[in-house]
Amino acid sequence: MGQTLDNGQAGSGRESFLKWLEEARADQGTKLPESYIDRPEQVIQLVDRLKERGETWCTVDTEADSMHSYETKLCLIQFATAHEMAVIDPLAMDRKDLMPLMHYLDESEGVWMHGADYDMALFLQTFGFVPKNIWDTQTAARLTGAEKFGLGSLIESEFGVVLSKQSQKADWGRRPLSDKMLEYAYNDVRYLLTMGARLIKRLIEADRLSWFEESCNAARTDVMAREERPKEDAWRINGWGKLSRHELVYLRALWMWRDEECRRLDRPAFKFLGNAQLMDLVSQAENGGELNPPHYVRSGAVRRLQTTLTQARALDEKDWPEKRPEKSGKRFRYDEAKFESLRYKRNRVASSLGIDGTLIASRSVMEKLTAENHNETETELLLDWQRQVLFGDEVN
Repeated sequence: MGQTLDNGQAGSGRESFLKWLEEARADQGTKLPESYIDRPEQVIQLVDRLKERGETWCTVDTEADSMHSYETKLCLIQFATAHEMAVIDPLAMDRKDLMPLMHYLDESEGVWMHGADYDMALFLQTFGFVPKNIWDTQTAARLTGAEKFGLGSLIESEFGVVLSKQSQKADWGRRPLSDKMLEYAYNDVRYLLTMGARLIKRLIEADRLSWFEESCNAARTDVMAREERPKEDAWRINGWGKLSRHELVYLRALWMWRDEECRRLDRPAFKFLGNAQLMDLVSQAENGGELNPPHYVRSGAVRRLQTTLTQARALDEKDWPEKRPEKSGKRFRYDEAKFESLRYKRNRVASSLGIDGTLIASRSVMEKLTAENHNETETELLLDWQRQVLFGDEVN
């Protein structure tokens, strides 16, 4: 995980996109040929067409089934260039069948996404890489001062089109896809290239294109560096730090029971038994009573739950989970006066630029910058453009 296909570094693609803008290809409209791709040979044919036309800019979106299945998996890739659109079905093919497209994306001068963090994480999980040059329309919109930067809001303001949200929470793992689901999927990429071109023009006019490039590169780097939580700690859900070691015995056992039941049902945990309900069962177990799971939990699962409880109660103390401190949520001893001064300055600068202050520095970053027990500097915590607008000539 965390490797590009050729270990290359992300490039800006600035010159190529400016040339693309000059040729006015972004204004040719959104009525493009559509195709549904679910066979390996179709993937190869698509990539061949792209190479033949010399297309190096595209837009991508993804759909997953995290709302409906035990394991999140990539269910759909929506793809568009200036000349065509495609909905690609990863469930109908092996991972290797999609690699020609992945190589194309990694070699592209720009892959436009909207709110790219989730899509990049899904690519990393599925293919072990993230395309090098990700340009995010959401980031671009925010840097141009947009207050409503959701995809639907931007499409409505830019094109006067109100998109249906009917398939927003659809089960993308089901086949065949309905006509409404396909329409929703195409619309997620239909407008992105034209929107990206318009936003780039505004960024250039505002002299913020370098801010945008740096922000996009940093977002990709952050996803690539993100560490997965160790599987052995997955049961330590929110609130575990307040439990005693004996309560942790029950939490671990009950979490593992829930995990196995969700695996059997191919269902996400929140649709079977939420974390708050799991904590209620922990409290019941600690108080020595019988467990009362929700009425919809079937008899077989209840029997397995009682067996789990019996085994947990018999566990020797030496095998209880350790009551160790949580790694996350470190509290910083920041100077309140310095923090308020920095926040005032950030907000004043953001207001003068017409952007949200959190784009310049989040609260957690400002806490670190004014903390006595944190050693990271402005250079480590802020991007170059953020340091420049916030501190200007004060930057060393």
